Amino acid sequence: MNPHRTSGRAAAADRLARADRSRTFPPLPVRTGARGLFAESWWGSAWLDALETAALDSARLARGRTYARDGHVDTINVTPGRIVATVRGSRPRPYSADIRLRTLSDQEWDGLLDAIAEEPDHLTALLAKKLPRALADGGTRLLPGPGDLVPRCSCPDHGRPCKHAAALCFQVARLLDADPFVLLLMRGRGERELLDELSRRNAALTAREARAHPVAATPPPLPGQGPEAREATPTAASGPAAEVAPGERAAPRTSTGHGVLARVVLADRPRPPLPPPLPVPPQPGRPPALPDGDGLPFDPAALEFLATDAAARAHACVSAAGSPGPGAGRPAVHSPFPSLPPWEDAIRLTATAHPTAGLTSTTRALYRDLAAATGRTTTDVARSVAAWRQGGPEGLALLDTTWNPPAGDFDRARSALLAADLSSLRPRHNHLTDPGRGIQLRFGRDHRWYPYESEPGTEDWWPTGPAGPDPVGALTALLAR
Repeated sequence: MNPHRTSGRAAAADRLARADRSRTFPPLPVRTGARGLFAESWWGSAWLDALETAALDSARLARGRTYARDGHVDTINVTPGRIVATVRGSRPRPYSADIRLRTLSDQEWDGLLDAIAEEPDHLTALLAKKLPRALADGGTRLLPGPGDLVPRCSCPDHGRPCKHAAALCFQVARLLDADPFVLLLMRGRGERELLDELSRRNAALTAREARAHPVAATPPPLPGQGPEAREATPTAASGPAAEVAPGERAAPRTSTGHGVLARVVLADRPRPPLPPPLPVPPQPGRPPALPDGDGLPFDPAALEFLATDAAARAHACVSAAGSPGPGAGRPAVHSPFPSLPPWEDAIRLTATAHPTAGLTSTTRALYRDLAAATGRTTTDVARSVAAWRQGGPEGLALLDTTWNPPAGDFDRARSALLAADLSSLRPRHNHLTDPGRGIQLRFGRDHRWYPYESEPGTEDWWPTGPAGPDPVGALTALLAR
């Protein structure tokens, strides 16, 4: 056997096992309606009983319940012995809350798995997302008791638990309502891992019972074979009837065990069509806010707006692709996001990170970082961001480059400005400028006019106001400022 292939399979199995022992749940929806019991299942209520019995302050629990009900808990990650989530409080940055729970020992798992394998109703209930009370109350205690839940949080409140950790506990109760395998994962084993182990134990149990009570059984007919085909199939038990004439080849003998022929399993058969794709949501989603942390190898704020941008771009691409018609393939669609040079893409990201924000402390820091990374000044960055917001790639191109437009478009624009008594603008390349009043129009290759302004007598031009196809309208809006 090839040792490299064996090691590759072992590595793949290890990756699957690690993935099975980590589950991530998106933020749960806001809970509306009556303010009664938070958990709906008896095991979810038992989880909350363990929290409330050990809590030192009922007011913090009430705040935590409100936080959970109002959707303050972001993405939840569950791994053996630990539940982690970010919880949004009164400050801009969320806090990182986690709950610790002891995992079961190997001996405890053996006892629990044996109990499930010996009682088929237990496995049936688990597969139906129900936790049997007899299993939870058996020899291996699954649900936490008072003091078993250990809450932690990055907030300055030292309550046990604080309202952020309490909110996380309340939301975990909702996860347990929907799937008791979440509780088993907290105790140390993933769902796929448990089902595989139960399959092995059930097979071993069936084999022991078969040896203890042997029963002669006739193998069932194979799929696609009727009684005639079964009678015509030679078997090891056929005896002399299976003999063939001299010179003829004997037909291959089939096993009398319970099984299905490979050719039957692999035979072509009609399959139902795939379901239609889900509709595109009206707006792209926003990623959860990341908590601050010391010693991180990345900037949380930068990662947040990169994730936001990726979601917006994916949403635009899917929206542009649309849905194929019945019986038709999906038409080829060009990406709405052409490839950009690094400088232009950096300006695009900066301009779209906070599209309606003014020059705040956050944007100033962003401009400084971008200027330092690109060898530009913060003024260059701010001017370029304004140009991008004014007209995207074309607006940014007009900031530093000129071109000679066709005479027809330019002449018609000058005639319109003359008729509107705006004749003082001097033409140069694609610019119409009145330096005395510090106003300027720039004509883009997209046949739109981009208004600029400057301090009179200087050449410090800044994009100002929206671009438009009408030069008179663009200039009138600029003069009205």
